[in-house]
Amino acid sequence: MKTLRLALLAGALTGLIPMSAAAQDATTPGALTTPYPTLTNLSIEWAIAGDDNLNGVVTLRYRPTGTPAWKNSLPLRRIPAGSNEGFSWDNKHSGSVFNLATDTEYEIELTLTDPDGGSETRTTTVRTRPVPQASPTGTEKPVTPATLSQVAGSAVPGDILLLADGQYAGFTISQDGNQTEPIVVRAQTRGAAVVNGDVRADGHNYIYFEGLTVNGKIKFNNAIGITVRYCTINTPDDGIVSMGGGSTNAYIADNVVLGPTVWTDAALGASGDNLGEGIELTGPGNVIEHNYLKGFRDAISTLEDSGAVNQVSIDILNNDIEVGADDAIEADFTMGNSRVMRNRITNSFVGLSSQPSLGGPAYFIRNVMYNVVYAPFKLHRSSVGDVALHNTLIKCGDAFRVATSDTWSQAYFRNNLFIGGQGGGTYGGYSNGSGRVAQLEAADSTCQFDYDGYASIGTGTFEGRIGSDTFSSLLEMQANTTEANAVEVDMSIFAQAVAFLADGPFPERAIPDLRLAAGTAAIDKGQVLANINDNYSGAAPDLGAYELGDDLPIYGPRVTDNVAPQAPTGLTLIAK
Repeated sequence: MKTLRLALLAGALTGLIPMSAAAQDATTPGALTTPYPTLTNLSIEWAIAGDDNLNGVVTLRYRPTGTPAWKNSLPLRRIPAGSNEGFSWDNKHSGSVFNLATDTEYEIELTLTDPDGGSETRTTTVRTRPVPQASPTGTEKPVTPATLSQVAGSAVPGDILLLADGQYAGFTISQDGNQTEPIVVRAQTRGAAVVNGDVRADGHNYIYFEGLTVNGKIKFNNAIGITVRYCTINTPDDGIVSMGGGSTNAYIADNVVLGPTVWTDAALGASGDNLGEGIELTGPGNVIEHNYLKGFRDAISTLEDSGAVNQVSIDILNNDIEVGADDAIEADFTMGNSRVMRNRITNSFVGLSSQPSLGGPAYFIRNVMYNVVYAPFKLHRSSVGDVALHNTLIKCGDAFRVATSDTWSQAYFRNNLFIGGQGGGTYGGYSNGSGRVAQLEAADSTCQFDYDGYASIGTGTFEGRIGSDTFSSLLEMQANTTEANAVEVDMSIFAQAVAFLADGPFPERAIPDLRLAAGTAAIDKGQVLANINDNYSGAAPDLGAYELGDDLPIYGPRVTDNVAPQAPTGLTLIAK
């Protein structure tokens, strides 16, 4: 076999055999890049050739530059070259480093190991982005409803347009700021400068909107460095939007975005009586964090199909979402290192959509979903490369349900809690299942599931299917599927009483506290994952979004004015 392999390779090198026909199990390392750093996360991509047998591994460690102690992170995900839905991606290792400090340079060390050859160690440095701020030498310019057009029309980089309390017509900013001297449009009293109409900044860069009340939408197609924060948006359709060429390095934070859609059966699903995208952006490096959204078709979304533009290195963090009549978070057509983390979702048809991920990795980490109707994850249209870690779900009907016949692949699930059971039925014209703990018939053999907790409340069953493997008990799940370390849980795992949804998803449900109780079946049952659950207490990490003793994360807008986001370096833990 070795002689044949060498002969094939020699033939390819001399042009006698096409390179595609030669065995290329050895790795040839290519360019190492760190595209579009965000405030608290970094993306790493290491292009390669070869490794056709997919056994190359890249381990990673990191530290702030100039400090002595290294920390380990998750290995990069192995991303084979592929294509789907008119898009293609290259052969590579790719992944993220999470939960970092803002505006800090990090040293990254990567070690590529391939038993077939091509092993190498590389280091690089990369800096996280700072929190957007007005220029410290900027000029404040008082603005009234009568003078807004004139002052905005003559704005120069560094200007801070201070809007007096009052009623303003919709307006357009037609000037550019720059990275160190943005043009800031700020309410003098937060919420008291009320704009009745749309606010636009299409094609313009480094414009900040702060503290406005907008009865309309804020839109900035084809723009760079836009910031929208501390605003309240009341919209008849869409809230904060960038399409048509997209947006690069936007920062959308601490806003309240309210839409027109109500929680009824008729509103549910892609064909339901629903309207509006709460926050919808395409483009790279965008950060959407700490917003409260209610009453939309899709609360937060990227763009799909031909509208998707370079959707890489995207953070969707710590948002509080109610009433997503189709998807709470629609991270569709993402193209690598999208990170959907620590969001709280209540009353939504679908929790987290990845329809599809284009190679990945598409990360879903420590999200909480309660009263999701149809499915917690919509991994349709042959999604590739989804990674789900430490999520908590409670819904009626099937628990972990991916309702598609399109094969999905290269998924990696660990340490999640999936709770379903009674109350299944047809909602929005779609069945949400009979209470199976897992219904994943389209998952292929490249998908890996393990260390997850499952329940079917009130049915007296523990049944399901993962790929072609079926089971009718926990023991059969452990024996027949990759879930060798799965556990069965029930509603007693929660420290506070949590109502199960046996009567179905209506009416709207209040947001529950889904932190864990000591001594229950979800405690100490997880797998250790570097840079994800480093601060666990006890014998092993706990399942679901919260480690025992965690304080609740801040979901939605932060209360204190002008507080910079802080890296979640570990919450107070109570010893088990």
